[in-house]
Amino acid sequence: MRLYRAKDYDDLSRKAANVILAQVIMKPDCVLGLATGSSPLGTYRQLIEYFKAGDLDFSKVKTANLDEYRGLPRDNDQSYYYFMHENLFKHVNINMADTNIPNGMEPDSEKECLRYEQVIADLGGIDLQLLGLGHNGHIGFNEPDDTFAKITHCVDLTPSTIEANKRFFASADDVPRQAYTMGIGTIMQARRILLIVSGKDKAQILCDVINGPITPRVPASVLQLHRDVTVIADEAALAKF
Repeated sequence: MRLYRAKDYDDLSRKAANVILAQVIMKPDCVLGLATGSSPLGTYRQLIEYFKAGDLDFSKVKTANLDEYRGLPRDNDQSYYYFMHENLFKHVNINMADTNIPNGMEPDSEKECLRYEQVIADLGGIDLQLLGLGHNGHIGFNEPDDTFAKITHCVDLTPSTIEANKRFFASADDVPRQAYTMGIGTIMQARRILLIVSGKDKAQILCDVINGPITPRVPASVLQLHRDVTVIADEAALAKF
């Protein structure tokens, strides 16, 4: 696990975008695992700037997103399909047929989870997986639990995650209670992992992830076992180091 210090969120976003830029340059038809939420927004903005400058070509890139709320249609402005379209896809030359996000409107959770696992397998696996870090240590929507979830599954969101996400909705009552998410095992199969962490409110959990015991109570702690993880964190998130 390699840890890089960024001055602030903007610096973190540039550094993370540079890692992704290098991946695409080295392998133009690579498979990128993408994340949503506030953490990667700056990274996506920087990637768009690279594309506009002619430094980045998404035409052969394929993507697989970590997760999607269950029960939200794609045109809902809080769905992760909508998020990715508005914050990255519509601004670059990616082929939308090569983008993949769990179908939140599929009522049969077992069917959808198995389908999405097959999608990732058919892509040949993920070359670089981008991750943010939840306040309780979750990655994707893999919440603290007694065991590590292996594959894509339907998860009940914890009160802390609902609380953290309510800022994107009219109220906490509007936040979906379930989501489809890649499992820990699926994430760990990615060839490379890029974890980005920003803010003093993430300082303790980042310390637990990197220096604490490997436990499903802190899902991201499993990243200690991956052979190729890059962590980029700003000075506020590294306050405990």
